[in-house]
Amino acid sequence: MKKTAITYGTFDLFHYGHLRLFQRIKEFSDYLIVAVSTDEFNQLKGKKTIIPFENRIEIVKNIRYVDKVIAEESWNQKIFDIKNYKVDFLVMGEDWKGKFDELNEYCEVIYLPRTDGISSSLIKNSLSEIKNLNISSINSALEVLQQIKNQLS
Repeated sequence: MKKTAITYGTFDLFHYGHLRLFQRIKEFSDYLIVAVSTDEFNQLKGKKTIIPFENRIEIVKNIRYVDKVIAEESWNQKIFDIKNYKVDFLVMGEDWKGKFDELNEYCEVIYLPRTDGISSSLIKNSLSEIKNLNISSINSALEVLQQIKNQLS
């Protein structure tokens, strides 16, 4: 019998951790539905995305492990989606552990470990640090490196 799984997320700055999540879900399900948070819903959650919703949903649609992509527009839609799509598994990252346990009444809720060393937040923080670097400091550092290189030559 076909097993259906659903997961929810913003999937901003799509990375290897997102791909691994989809791969792992497909190891125990036959059909994967991914709900991508809309820009409006992310604003309600206090999240600012870099990649617009239309692009994020297009990226996720083109991942071979994903069978269907829907928009996530509210916290309340999970019960509707689970019933509507006859979902067997709701799968979320372990950072959400315990937040959706009440949905065990409708399907099995699974929290998977996050992929070490990568997250959209980590990428955003790194980009922010680069953005805040002072150009004159970078140029000074490059000059020092050039002097060291010249001395070694």
